[in-house]
Amino acid sequence: MEQFVTTYVWPGLIMVAQSLLFLVALLVFIAFILLADRKIWAAVQLRRGPNVVGLWGLLQSFADLLKFVFKEPVIPSGANKAVFLLAPLVAVTLALATYAVIPVSEGWVIANINVGILYVFAISSLEVYGVIMGGWASNSKYPFLGALRSAAQMVSYEVSIGFVIVTVLLCVGSLNLTDIVLSQKDGLGTRLGLPNSFLDWHWLALFPMFIVFFISALAETNRPPFDLPEAESELVAGFMVEYGSTPYMMFMLGEYAAIVLMCSLTTVLFLGGWLPPVDFWLLNWVPGIVWFILKVCMVFFMFALVKAFVPRYRYDQLMRLGWKVFLPLSLVMLVITAFVLKLTGWA
Repeated sequence: MEQFVTTYVWPGLIMVAQSLLFLVALLVFIAFILLADRKIWAAVQLRRGPNVVGLWGLLQSFADLLKFVFKEPVIPSGANKAVFLLAPLVAVTLALATYAVIPVSEGWVIANINVGILYVFAISSLEVYGVIMGGWASNSKYPFLGALRSAAQMVSYEVSIGFVIVTVLLCVGSLNLTDIVLSQKDGLGTRLGLPNSFLDWHWLALFPMFIVFFISALAETNRPPFDLPEAESELVAGFMVEYGSTPYMMFMLGEYAAIVLMCSLTTVLFLGGWLPPVDFWLLNWVPGIVWFILKVCMVFFMFALVKAFVPRYRYDQLMRLGWKVFLPLSLVMLVITAFVLKLTGWA
């Protein structure tokens, strides 16, 4: 019995405690990321943005949370009530579950599994089910059409994201996300005789893949200028038309959790994770989680700027970009990367 407690019970309790602590920190971070998104958009348009609730509007997201929680949920009479309420729960659960394998610093990860990138890709691929369930269960043609378009968009750009990830894995030789970060301690810069720095990260050696991944991440998370399932006039507001109060808030939470996940993946795959920009003793004193959060915020800032000044695509342009531009480009880069690694022996 004592061996059972030592082997299974205590590690299980520790993992549950770590997960709860990480989820609380993540949800608070998402609340401020949402506020930052609104503030950046307002600054580009020379507006103030939220600035009333709390100092500089810092409590605006928490006020919105209370508003959504205390509003009465309205369920359409013809809707499938069970699936209607289950859809936002599926969306937010899958979005948050993916963070279990994201390393925020060396040794700071809930589950350091050797197939971490496959876990992320598998769980994020399932998020489309929450969208389809929400659109279908509403028993309305507008949300159903929006769900189908959103599902087609997410599946289309997952193909390009998959090839980009394979390209990175060829360079690293491991599916472990921690190994992917540590492999960026030496790279193109050090092979050219330069000291260890941000030039060793994958963004430089795989720059076309970095751009493809960033744009595909925008489309995968339905961010502007690819938010067509929620922005076209004939769809009203996409698959969330019939939702309000807490279920709507859960859909939005899942969407922003997926956005932060894509920013985190960009940081891990291309920007060196928790590594400092230059291997200098003073910068090495800064905790790795600080560098990780700063890089995630930088990538999200780029997401927010794209939302502010890039005009929206038409749906046919969106699908053509995914299938006729990004898919061939990622395939060509995959072959070139494999050829270069085989020729030089850098793998």
